[in-house]
Order: sequence, then C-alpha cells, then structure tokens
Amino acid sequence: MKVVLGREVEGRYRYWDDIQLVHRALPEVDFAEIDPSVTLLGHRLAAPIVITGMTGGFPDARKINDNLARAAAEVGVAMGVGSERAAVLKGQYPESYATVAQHAVPLKFANIGAPQIIPQNPGDRVVGASEVRAAMELIHADVLAVHLNFLQEVVQPEGDRRARGCLEQIGALAREFPVLVKETGAGISHSVAQALRERDVRAFDVSGTGGTSFAAVEYYRAVDQGAHREARVGKTFWDWGIPSPVSVLELVPLGLPVIASGGVRSGLDVARAVALGATAAGTAGGVLRAASTGYAETKTELETLVHELKVAMFLTGSRTLADLQKAPYVVTGETRPWLHR
Repeated sequence: MKVVLGREVEGRYRYWDDIQLVHRALPEVDFAEIDPSVTLLGHRLAAPIVITGMTGGFPDARKINDNLARAAAEVGVAMGVGSERAAVLKGQYPESYATVAQHAVPLKFANIGAPQIIPQNPGDRVVGASEVRAAMELIHADVLAVHLNFLQEVVQPEGDRRARGCLEQIGALAREFPVLVKETGAGISHSVAQALRERDVRAFDVSGTGGTSFAAVEYYRAVDQGAHREARVGKTFWDWGIPSPVSVLELVPLGLPVIASGGVRSGLDVARAVALGATAAGTAGGVLRAASTGYAETKTELETLVHELKVAMFLTGSRTLADLQKAPYVVTGETRPWLHR
C-alpha cells in the first residue's frame, strides 16, 4: 500500500479520456430528477460505484477499511476488501477485515487470489471451500471476488507462477458460492470471460490497463530488494494489458454484470463506463488516499463521485442509468484501434 500511495504507479495512458459522451444541449430533465441507483447482483445501490478490494492483513488496514465501509454504507455503494489470504491461511490481522462487517454496506465482496486456490509447491495449503466460507463470514460478504493477478506475480521475486488448474477450481468454487472474477490492472478478454461464464461465474470486474499498474508496484519492490531481473520485467510490462473500456465492450455482450475498473478517477469516468454497458464502475486510488486520511474525507470523495456522475447524466439527458446506457458516445485516441483489431 505504501508503494501505491507514495510512488508513481499509474499507467502511462488515460484510456477513459478516449470515451467522449455527446453533449445534449437541451436535457429535458431536471437535475433533481436524476436517479443513479442500480441493482447489482441482487443488491440495490444508491449509485453504480464499487470500492474495489485494496487492503487488509496489516495493523493500519483496520482503520482504512473502517473508513471505507462506514462511508460506503452512508453513501450506499458497494465495497470489497483486499486479499484475505493472510487472515484465512495464516490468521494474520483478521480484525483489519472484520471491521467491515460492522457497517451496513449494501453489497460486500470477500477476496481471494486465484494463485492461492491451487498448490504452488508440494504440500502447500490452498484456499478451498472452508477457507472461502471463513473469508466471507469474516466481513459478512455477499459475493466472493476471485482476483487474477498473474502479471503481478510474475514480476514479484517471490511470486506464484503456477496457473494450470485455476479455471476449473474457480468453477468448483462458483458452483458453491456466488463468484465474481476480477483482474488487477491488465483487463479480461472475451474468450477468458466466456470460459468463466461457462463455469458459473456470475459477474466480472475488468480492472484493465490505464489505472494502477501492479507491474509498476512490483517494479519498485524488486528494485528495493535488489532483484534486478524482476525489476526490469516490471518496467518492461508496466503498461501490459487490455484497456479498461475495451475490456468492458468485449464482456458486456456475454450478458453478465460487468464492473468497469482500472483508471476510474471521477464520476465522469463512471458515466463513461455505464454508457459502454457496464453495470457499475470500480474505483480505488482516490478513495484509498481519502481513507488513509479519515472518514469525512472518504465520504466526501464518494459523494463527489456520485455528484459528478449525476452531472454527466444531466448533460446527456439521462434520468436513469438505463437512459445513460443509450447515450451516444465517440471513441477516440489509442482506444479506437483496439476496437478494430
């Protein structure tokens, strides 16, 4: 977390700026009428915003997660936590996650990593159904998020690099729990999403290129550890992945809920995501910085995101999110050739 907050780890290109919503000079709707509420995975949210899973497993994370959960409950948006591996496999700082259960967040996501659901070394303990159940109970979660972070793992000097069998194991978990699969900064392609859909996964969080680069995060960690090869790999693959808007457009036709994350920094970005067909948008960096300061700052950041979304809806004549999904847009910049590849 210190690397994310203290160093430059963003992707080098802003793909969301390539999605231009067409202005409607006569909105024919009053601003007071704008309704950004949405139902996501059976849960009603006041706005289509998800605080994506970021932190947990160390002492300071308890206060951060408490600020996030309290603000999410007040504003009426969804929230996830960081990987619960430390808590369910090692018993480390479970209270840094459990604080989320104390707040009436309308939709909560537990979180485990795909590399941990298969053995990485002989004799390894893996995250199975009992550990997943514990992870969900720890925060009173509604849905399990399984995160895909193989780009990050391959840059880490100590990274987990076995992936064979993850797909089938995700399917096994999805038959027992409601599962959302999320990337961590490199996007999800149509073919991968289709394979996951066939294995009963219920939703996706694309987390595409353009936001926090975890190759960049691990680049700094590798430099600090003197791992020169991994540091070079992190620098080389800094911007690797599928742009977030492209991933959204590829996954929406599959008919499952899509959360657009990866570089979402404003309510306008949320509106752009919904216009592309996403059910909601996920954000991390801005609210993490706010939550590291305090609850009031966190709530203000979320309320500002909602207000900016409503402004974008007003200026496109969209009273509801269903209207916004019909709003015209133009694709420009580096995103455009992705759609014609």
